[in-house]
Amino acid sequence: MDQLNVKAWEGRTDHDEGCISERRAAEIHATLGAGHGPAPREGEEMGPLWHWCAFNPTVPLNELARDGHPALGDFLPPVRLERRMWASGRLTFGAPLRVGERLSRRSFIRSVAEKEGRTGPMVLVSVDHRIYGERGLAIEERQDIVYLDIPDRFRPPAERPLPPDPVLHRRQPISEALLFRYSALTFNAHRIHYDLPYAQEVEHYPGLVVHGPMQATWLIQAACRHKGRRPRHFDFRAVHPVFLAPGDSRELDIMASEDETGALLLCTGQGGHQGMQATAMWEETV
Repeated sequence: MDQLNVKAWEGRTDHDEGCISERRAAEIHATLGAGHGPAPREGEEMGPLWHWCAFNPTVPLNELARDGHPALGDFLPPVRLERRMWASGRLTFGAPLRVGERLSRRSFIRSVAEKEGRTGPMVLVSVDHRIYGERGLAIEERQDIVYLDIPDRFRPPAERPLPPDPVLHRRQPISEALLFRYSALTFNAHRIHYDLPYAQEVEHYPGLVVHGPMQATWLIQAACRHKGRRPRHFDFRAVHPVFLAPGDSRELDIMASEDETGALLLCTGQGGHQGMQATAMWEETV
């Protein structure tokens, strides 16, 4: 890999416009709302992290890579490692965004770093986003994307146990229809989420991969319902992939414990171990 060429992408910027229409809000709610009240209408507050469905890529089919992602080399650097994962994110929320308002996203590649991981070479790309609504800056976000080689077989990371005494615990059903709908909501053609032969035979996963952003959305929804309001800060990190695999359970655990400051330490779980970790903090916990 030409490290100098890849690092030349540091500092690149991008700008996009978007909106969550009333129709799109109804579609997101039908997929992720879990039956909690009606979908928000025009002018009402949209759900947390729904802005991830507002700036969908419109890359032509002939410009998609083998895995279904847009080919690299435009805004994101031309990394020559084929496995891509949204590894972590950090968000700070300002005024809530509302259904139907015009949104703007300004993006900046903060860093591109080549490292040697447990399974071989890796590249970590950190992107900062600022999302503006009609009342100004609404969300400051850091997105960390990891690129790896596709291994010859699946080597799972170390398993981390679920919290022993959670303050909240519910089960989230998962299905092929759910994964398809979330891919459609985000216009995400990444094949690991819907193409089982590709996921198993090319990327050597045991089953379809449950989207990291969808897990993060479930966790922040759980935090909002537990506290009765959305957090000021929300961080998340994938620690083990979560699968919809033949013979596996068709549900995930959504759990949280509370620390001494009042922050919620959340996680998804499958098979007795954590999939994604998250921390939700309110003003009084910061």
